[in-house]
Amino acid sequence: MLAKFLSHIIFKVSGWKVVGRIPANVPKCIMIAAPHTSNWDFLYARCAFYIMGVDVRFTIKKEAIKWPILGPWIQYMGALPVDRSKNNSLVQAMVDIFNQNEKMVIMITPEGTRKYQPRWRRGFYHAAVGANVPICLGYLDYAKKEAGVGPIFYPTGNIEKDLEDILAFYRTKTAKFPENGVR
Repeated sequence: MLAKFLSHIIFKVSGWKVVGRIPANVPKCIMIAAPHTSNWDFLYARCAFYIMGVDVRFTIKKEAIKWPILGPWIQYMGALPVDRSKNNSLVQAMVDIFNQNEKMVIMITPEGTRKYQPRWRRGFYHAAVGANVPICLGYLDYAKKEAGVGPIFYPTGNIEKDLEDILAFYRTKTAKFPENGVR
């Protein structure tokens, strides 16, 4: 596969490595992609998933896939277009997608922006609970040049405690722009 070959080259040239994997016994999960502080994050994350052989999907504004040249390419890379202008339930849409597929990894950036965000959006958590799937803690650590999958997290229903446990993991990772990373 050309994408996997190119991803290996990108990682070799830039000195990055892949650490960890999604366990084979986890066919479905929400993959948190954090910290998210740069447009470079997408390149390294997507390359890592090509190297791992994971068919990761990600949500993106539906307007992005309308671009004449980039739109089809973005969809090929795993885009799930969403209409953010309507008051629709993205959480329910993700639950439905999980229920319709035997294998599915949906990557989410809960910060919702590349700037510092003291409060993460919680839709990923509610989608994981609704679909009864675990949350994989995917990360980029620019200090170590690692793109990886950390622990698999099973929501307990205590959202405040669970989010604090998840955030504690990400506080150990260095963002491209640390001042915008998880604190």
